[in-house]
Amino acid sequence: MDLKIKKIDSSAKLPQRAHSYDAGIDIFSLERTVVSPGKRVAIRTGISLEIPEGYVGLVWDKSGIAITEGLKTLGGVIDSAYRGELLIGMVNLGSTEYVFEKGHKVAQLLIQKIELMDITEVESLSGTTRGAKGFGSSGK
Repeated sequence: MDLKIKKIDSSAKLPQRAHSYDAGIDIFSLERTVVSPGKRVAIRTGISLEIPEGYVGLVWDKSGIAITEGLKTLGGVIDSAYRGELLIGMVNLGSTEYVFEKGHKVAQLLIQKIELMDITEVESLSGTTRGAKGFGSSGK
């Protein structure tokens, strides 16, 4: 099965895996983009995708810049019917400005199979030992 990619901008860099066995496909910036501390930006990639029906594209952080620079991707669900430009939402949680130069790795894309379930409203849900216990319910 192929992931079809169209360059919207002729200077865009096609996504690629760093290693043939990598789950994540590296996505690259189309243009220089500055991300100031505490600010959010949409980084252009210059590409659009044709994700096969029954699959979804999930955008994830590049671990290196996430850990060292505090950059976090935002959003990140690409439905199979979407054909617009892939934009990468990014927030800078660090304390210094970060610059993505044209062609820099911005994020990684995972393509995953999905299950489509019917939505059914019910009056109650089955019980479990955890119940409605939320954050911290299993201890620290």
